[in-house]
Amino acid sequence: MSCPLCDGACDGADLAPLLSPELAWLWQSLAAAADRRGDESLTGGSAVTVTVPAEPAQRAAAAGLIDGRPLEPGQSRRVSLERLTAALATRGPRLTPGAVAAHACNRRLAAKARRRARQTAASERICTQLETLAADLPHHVRELVGPETVFTRLRSLGWVTRLLNTPAPTALLDQALQVAAQLPPSGRRIDRRLLVPGNPHALDAGTLPALVLALTGSSGAPTRSGWARLGVDCDDLLGGLVITGITPRAWRIPPGVTYTLPPRELAHVDWEPPETTDMWVFVTENPSVLAAASGQALARVGLMTPRVICTAGTPSQLECEAVGALSDSGWNVAVRADFDQAGLAHVRALLAAAPAAVPWRMSTADYLAAVPEDTDTLHLLDEDAPWDEHLVPEMRRRSVPVYEEDLLPVLLTDITTGAPGSPFP
Repeated sequence: MSCPLCDGACDGADLAPLLSPELAWLWQSLAAAADRRGDESLTGGSAVTVTVPAEPAQRAAAAGLIDGRPLEPGQSRRVSLERLTAALATRGPRLTPGAVAAHACNRRLAAKARRRARQTAASERICTQLETLAADLPHHVRELVGPETVFTRLRSLGWVTRLLNTPAPTALLDQALQVAAQLPPSGRRIDRRLLVPGNPHALDAGTLPALVLALTGSSGAPTRSGWARLGVDCDDLLGGLVITGITPRAWRIPPGVTYTLPPRELAHVDWEPPETTDMWVFVTENPSVLAAASGQALARVGLMTPRVICTAGTPSQLECEAVGALSDSGWNVAVRADFDQAGLAHVRALLAAAPAAVPWRMSTADYLAAVPEDTDTLHLLDEDAPWDEHLVPEMRRRSVPVYEEDLLPVLLTDITTGAPGSPFP
């Protein structure tokens, strides 16, 4: 079995005289050079500069290994690696300066360079695997998973490193490409549960579905929207919008009842129009706002039934379109979310799908009215809040999010009175 420190370069060598304490300074200097250069043998290349120690015994021990004039304390001397390798050959035919330094320091040298080399080799194997397997994909899938671009895409998204950190990267990539091969051509659709034969839940969550979306350039959108772009239908019974106070046309929901409208119904929803043109629907991100509003109405007899829609987090494209349909049916729509990066993105998505809707309590003044004194880290872009040019600079300055719960009293007042208090900045 090869030596774990030097891959067997020490086989048959007489190392004991070379590993005396008096020579430790020399081998430590060479080990440091090996680490810097990424060369664990050090048999050639430019000379290594060392500083001669003050101890006479240390200088004497190295005299036979460093040729030339006598060693002077504190002197900088250049060690010829070729000459040192030749000198070490008398102690072992395969012995190298790096091998002796590794034994003297009791560690493998040039660890970072070896790790980089392994990662480079593994990355090249992934690239080769992509090129080989992508060539056999159907034409409409190859347009998404082009071998000339997909590796660059995976690397830019951090997926090459993520793959290399999995127990079996090549097997995972192979499985993801097999899933991609099942994607339907344009104009057709397939149920996501059929993409992995024998395992209908393989793509519900986890690394495999995330990798498939990354391979096909669909990872930037919400998961459901990413699959929809690929012609893949997800489970259309789970998720959706949580609603109270409004219903689709001809639906009979008892007043004050909160219900969930799943994606299957949202896909073709036809909302009951408002009785008058001044009626508002409030769209919120967090279930706590809807729960508080409906609870308040139940507790107070005669209080108007709140009209609230909750996206319960990131709204899908289908959910955004359903809010847009609500606006198209004649309702005044006010939308809001948390004052953080994700919340601003939610509001932008809703306003894009419902251009007639207005931001609700999402102004700079609303943020400042509730912002705590804590500090946090908000990574925002200038264009994150196009409805209020002062909001992002102020959020950057404060660098702390404000959640909908922080504004709950004023939000409940708006919902109860039936009109948003500050729809515009």
